[in-house]
Amino acid sequence: MWLVCTQFTCAHRHTCSHILTDTHKHRPHILPLSAPDSHWCYEIQARVFNNCLVPDQWGEDCQKDRQSPINIVTSKAKADQNLGPFSFSGYDKKKKWTVQNSGHSVMVLLGGEATIAGGGLASRYRAKQLHLHWSEVLDAGSEHSLDGDRFAMEMHIVHEKEEGTSRNEKEAQYSEDEIAVLAFLVEAGSKNEGFQPLVEALSDVPRPEMNTTMKKSISLSDLLPEEDKLGRYFRYLGSLTTPGCEEEVVWTVFEETIQLQKEQTDTENDRQHQAPAATGPAPGVQVPGPRTAAASAAARPAGPHAHLPGGWLPPVTAHVWTLDLSPQPLEG
Repeated sequence: MWLVCTQFTCAHRHTCSHILTDTHKHRPHILPLSAPDSHWCYEIQARVFNNCLVPDQWGEDCQKDRQSPINIVTSKAKADQNLGPFSFSGYDKKKKWTVQNSGHSVMVLLGGEATIAGGGLASRYRAKQLHLHWSEVLDAGSEHSLDGDRFAMEMHIVHEKEEGTSRNEKEAQYSEDEIAVLAFLVEAGSKNEGFQPLVEALSDVPRPEMNTTMKKSISLSDLLPEEDKLGRYFRYLGSLTTPGCEEEVVWTVFEETIQLQKEQTDTENDRQHQAPAATGPAPGVQVPGPRTAAASAAARPAGPHAHLPGGWLPPVTAHVWTLDLSPQPLEG
């Protein structure tokens, strides 16, 4: 069993929903709600509950060479003509999405109706869920960084490869890209009406295993920059960010940012759990050597102003919406 990121939290390593591996087909299946794979937790949880495994106890698999997230040094990103525009299908369909608290995280269940293709991907992928990362401190909430610069938030749309759509028979058997994550960096700016139904739903899921339905229909496109601005992005092969940190994720980090009003993340401040900053590098963030991302043909280098080595990210200040962050027991 393994995991994929599904959270609204920021910590040493970030929360994930479970994926159940079909050992016969070697394909992952994202489960909408489940208990953790083992009794693992984040440092902010261990300060309250001392009977769980903190990040530095997650094992060797979370310290391999292809771990995520990374710092993208834009001046070293190599342009790849194969990284063309994406094809988005079903992203404009409006729906009142289900928002769910899984104990470690809060996620939006997307059901797999929307798909992506193109963008240098060898298969078609179905959108399963989305989640956000943020921090109490502006410009410290994103997982990825560009030239060492952090952003206020980061949104991930998590996709699962659709079986039978791979253009490469060998890749279909020995895939390193079973999960495709679209990562959008978020900056403080004007109010984003597209996000408001999601922001309002967070206060309705303060406890584990609670879920709610958004009161207003929105589409995935409502959350994103305009499609003609999505041609610039960075690509690398990485990992999940919780145990067992499997290196089977193809990451796309878009250059165009999303604008979100700071007050939108503070709307439910009285319901938020806030924790002190994590200390020290997280497992999987500091890797043996610098990581190089490829750039889409449309992406432009941002200049050699990196102040962090590729592959290292500073600690993140924890700031989560859920009040109850108790580690969940292992199910039978």
